[in-house]
Amino acid sequence: MTSAATESRQGTASAEEVARFTAMADEWWDPTGKFRPLHRFNPVRLGFIRREMAAHFGRDPQAARPFEGLTLLDVGCGGGLLSEPLARMGFAVTGIDAGERNIAVARIHAEKSGAAVEYRVGGPEDVSAESFDVVLSMEVIEHVPDPARFIALAAGALKPGGVFLGATLNRTAKSYLMAVIGAEYVLRWLPRGTHDWKKFVRPSEFAAFLRDAGIETKAFRGMEFKPLSDEWVETMNLDVNYMLMGVKS
Repeated sequence: MTSAATESRQGTASAEEVARFTAMADEWWDPTGKFRPLHRFNPVRLGFIRREMAAHFGRDPQAARPFEGLTLLDVGCGGGLLSEPLARMGFAVTGIDAGERNIAVARIHAEKSGAAVEYRVGGPEDVSAESFDVVLSMEVIEHVPDPARFIALAAGALKPGGVFLGATLNRTAKSYLMAVIGAEYVLRWLPRGTHDWKKFVRPSEFAAFLRDAGIETKAFRGMEFKPLSDEWVETMNLDVNYMLMGVKS
């Protein structure tokens, strides 16, 4: 029989997905490379995070470092595209990723930029004994083999009253056309095969995973690309890319 402790340590990452992102790891900080879409909509994600966290924790969103004294876990941090700016907002950030090369790139870039981030190789199963004020996992859940278990383990590292922040792709006909056919085959923003549409997660499914983990979803927001202005904006439309915020009871 497998013990609960042993089960919690079993990896949540897909070896195939880790290999895919490892092969692109050297391009994490290239705004014109394979991670160009993340660079382009990062300001939208950061704006959502700043606003929601300031409201929840009673901080001034206009302050230079409004989140001093708060701890944040970035699950699936990749090369640190969110970890670094969040550390500059004042969070004490721990970034974890299953890809050793991703973490190596993140550490090198943080050293060069002066960002104070603690990076570790691992998944949420490796931080079960720790607790954070905020757990963040953006554009990750659609790449893991068991999203319910992944969320349950990530939620286990969240303090009561703490905040979970997530982002992913909705499983709709529109998301197949735009995020797979459009982004990978027509515009070639991403390498072909980056996404498996069957693994996209509907908002109701994401909320259910969180609810089962003791987290109540408080807010949903979408992200849309506006071709005429060549920019990403926050919207109420959740058809393709969306973000969410929830609070642990």
